[in-house]
Amino acid sequence: MAEVYYTSGEFAGKAHVTLRTLRYYDKVNLLRPSARTASGARLYTDGDLVRLQQILLFKYFGFSLAEIRELSLAAADDSVLLQSMRIQQKLLTERAEEIREMQAAMDETIRMMEEGRQIEWSGMLDLIHLTSMEESLKAQYVNTSNIAARIRLHRGYSVNREGWFPWVFRQCGLTGGMRVLEVGCGNGALWTENAGRIPEGVRVELTDKSEGMVRAVQRELGSDPRFSFRVSDVQDIPEEAGSFDLVIADHVLFYCDDVPRALREIARVLAPGGRVVAATYGKSHMREVTGLVQEFDPAIVLSADHLYEKFGLDNGAGLMANCFKDVTCRRYEDAIEISEAEPLIAYILSCHGNQNRLLLDRYREFREFVMGKVKGGFHITKDAGVFIGKK
Repeated sequence: MAEVYYTSGEFAGKAHVTLRTLRYYDKVNLLRPSARTASGARLYTDGDLVRLQQILLFKYFGFSLAEIRELSLAAADDSVLLQSMRIQQKLLTERAEEIREMQAAMDETIRMMEEGRQIEWSGMLDLIHLTSMEESLKAQYVNTSNIAARIRLHRGYSVNREGWFPWVFRQCGLTGGMRVLEVGCGNGALWTENAGRIPEGVRVELTDKSEGMVRAVQRELGSDPRFSFRVSDVQDIPEEAGSFDLVIADHVLFYCDDVPRALREIARVLAPGGRVVAATYGKSHMREVTGLVQEFDPAIVLSADHLYEKFGLDNGAGLMANCFKDVTCRRYEDAIEISEAEPLIAYILSCHGNQNRLLLDRYREFREFVMGKVKGGFHITKDAGVFIGKK
């Protein structure tokens, strides 16, 4: 079947763009016509229409024309395109959060002016100048995609073959009939990976402050009568005192604004003699990953905060001793050995730092850099464990 050609005017009409746009895209080598007439007039095909639709979609998603050109050049490499789209997806989420914070600041300023109150300009500016890094932390757990990237790296390339979640489950020491609360349950991996090991009569309430997380874990475990689900914050647990025999907090306490308050809430809902199992990590955890990205670009920071300073292996025992007795620390002996770039890159992109903004238009370069670093093997230190305390 012969190829169908469209004049510039016909093609612009089909694509709902202006002739000026077509001329400009040709000039910047973004969309060249498939052919020209003897007089030099542009001719386009249905294949050109597909490429133009891709360009318009990328532009709608917020990519610059330079970035769209790079993506078009990399179109044959699905991994580059996919990762670039994932980065842009995170940026859009972060920008939406920033806009909401700015709207809240504007609403408060207008309300103060209407009420004739003195405006606290410094406070308003603090709201407006919230960094994308801080906002990314809030957006981090809206859904399970970021946490899944972390789990894939640890599960696929860790030296300790028992695995983190089976190990944590073993530290919990579940017995028949126990009432269990997990705060910050994430995607529920602790339970999906150990479903067949739960003793008879155990009842588990899974909570997370993210509605998206709770919906996701409910999809996985909602048909299992042993589990119930609730959106709640560990700093304000909506349960009566003495409701549980065991509370599990797996890598969640360091996200709390007020860690002592969270620990007091956990102690309150524990029955006398009940136990808490609180997992965290130390300052050397994944340090080689930080070194790798900062070697590529010293401006990259993968975490807005040193979370281990809020509740980590070095200070957690002291914090817990204020609410619990017989506090002990058990370390999980492990490391990561990896020679593949993609899982490590996915992990890096899942972090709640500034890396996505800095890597967006350098993704191809960054990918080649990581591939070079992991070729022949790359070692990553893991420094994680749990604190166990008794009420």
